[in-house]
Amino acid sequence: MPSYSRSHLADHVLLRALTTAVTQDRATTAEMLALIAEVEHRRLYAGEGFSSMYRYCVEKLLMSEDVACKRILTARAARRFAAIIPAIAEGRLTVSTVALLSTHLKTEHGGAILSQALGKTRADVELLIAERFPKPDVPTTLVPVACSAVPTQVEPPQNDTLALAEASAQVVANTDGLSAPGRITPVGGFSNSAPSEPLEPQRRVAPLSPGRFELRLTISQDLHDKLKRAQELLGHAVPSGDIPQLLERALDVLIAQQEKLKFAATNRPRAARGPSQDPRHISAEVRRAVSTRDDGRCTYVSESGHRCQSRTRLEYDHEIPVARGGAATVANLRLRCRAHNQLEAERMFGAGFMEEKRNGSRDGRTYN
Repeated sequence: MPSYSRSHLADHVLLRALTTAVTQDRATTAEMLALIAEVEHRRLYAGEGFSSMYRYCVEKLLMSEDVACKRILTARAARRFAAIIPAIAEGRLTVSTVALLSTHLKTEHGGAILSQALGKTRADVELLIAERFPKPDVPTTLVPVACSAVPTQVEPPQNDTLALAEASAQVVANTDGLSAPGRITPVGGFSNSAPSEPLEPQRRVAPLSPGRFELRLTISQDLHDKLKRAQELLGHAVPSGDIPQLLERALDVLIAQQEKLKFAATNRPRAARGPSQDPRHISAEVRRAVSTRDDGRCTYVSESGHRCQSRTRLEYDHEIPVARGGAATVANLRLRCRAHNQLEAERMFGAGFMEEKRNGSRDGRTYN
């Protein structure tokens, strides 16, 4: 294992080595961004068994979630503004500042904003964004964090200083006890705008201890009212109004409903009906069997043997396409995420044909 101790270096040598390393790091970062931009543009991550560039960076390249997001956002911005990568190599821009600007670079003033950001620190860029895209003042709020012995109901404080914040609220987990009820506290803070092209959902659930997690989110007035109504309707079953219990009950219903809708999941399956006249129709019996066999996960496996981990945006893919006589049978169907369903279609029909279809009628038909 190489030694990274530099205690033997003379002062002037150490400083010169550090300057060289920083310069090389900038050049390496610039090259990495160029490669990320091109790999994503060609969608090469799909062929390696990953459903998105984000997953490829995190799972294959072992980047942290935050680093992957910033680099991908910067690489995307660099495809629109070629000056970004040279500026990063020269130290006039950083990945963090470009990621911070990424949403605003999509506006008609993107070029001017980028020019103003050259050579500025992150704090300077935040001021630049505040000047060009001002937000309302944040009202003064006082949010108690001490554990209350009495479960707090979904009732916003009637305080004039919170009047502007009634349309949003934050669920604050009470973590002093192992199973203390959550509470809803109106807040008036505004976060930075999220990218209009989301990479992957940012993690909002933080582990506290084995089997215990903290959840924080901002909710609308409508959701606030629905939570309050749920507390009223479940007053006998959940007399404390415990928000985690309400969420768990609601998610149990939602998950069962969606699994039934997407995969025809049920504990009491009906007898199979006769074959459909529509060759694209997939019967409930077949959907259940395929979902169970594929374990509710994309079945794409790369040449290196990596199976896609995606369990979201799953679609039923015909191994032999319907256009070529393929039937909607268990043997001919498999689960694929959107990215790998598209990849298979491009391999079968050609990338040009699929791009034409995507940019053409967009009538919702699936060519698989």
